[in-house]
Amino acid sequence: MTLGRVPITNCELQLDDEAVRVAVGMRLGVSLCVPHKCRCGAEVDAQARHATVCRKAPGRIARHYALNDIVWRALNSAGVPSMKEPTGLCRQDGKRPDGLSLIPWQNGKLLVWDVTVVSTLADSYVAVAARESGLVAEQAAERKSVKYIDLQQNHFFQPIAVENLGALSTSAMEFLNVLGRRISSVSAVKTDNRHFFFSAFLSTLNASIVYFCAILLLTTIQSCSHSITGVFNFSF
Repeated sequence: MTLGRVPITNCELQLDDEAVRVAVGMRLGVSLCVPHKCRCGAEVDAQARHATVCRKAPGRIARHYALNDIVWRALNSAGVPSMKEPTGLCRQDGKRPDGLSLIPWQNGKLLVWDVTVVSTLADSYVAVAARESGLVAEQAAERKSVKYIDLQQNHFFQPIAVENLGALSTSAMEFLNVLGRRISSVSAVKTDNRHFFFSAFLSTLNASIVYFCAILLLTTIQSCSHSITGVFNFSF
């Protein structure tokens, strides 16, 4: 959990006070803002729950790009050259996954991944989220697997499902663990802790999620001047 990590600036784990305030407040369900109207026209309550589900929030796209960039950089750090949003992987609806490895990842198959963030504060997920942390992410990962089932015959498909409060799906955690070990095997940084790179990778992902919780809230206010670009340059 990022809120318990050491705030190392060079590892992009330094969060400002507002990001920490919003992240803690969302977890505790306390008031975060004065109720107001979102730029989309919907009402934002004091707990800012609408901020995490607003489909017109510019921060949603920036968050997705930031998380996908972290995964892409990690793969390249592990010696697995990859590309974002590959063309040529045909789907009937014209959509494409977030990334593709350029060399085999497992069992001779290229890796295809797709990132998704789901809000446990959405009305449709509250009951499921109350049962167990990570359960909403598990359901999102299953939906992604079904969505890209046509690619799985010739590719190794990996959904990376993350809840807006930080929990990841089981398969995503396993993937990050394997990726961390691969980074460790090729990195010039030597450490006896075999989980070091996994922890660093997970912390960077979670820090990005925490940061964008604040961004999503602030962008419901039309006068918001906070930048939502240039976030998190992941490297080892």
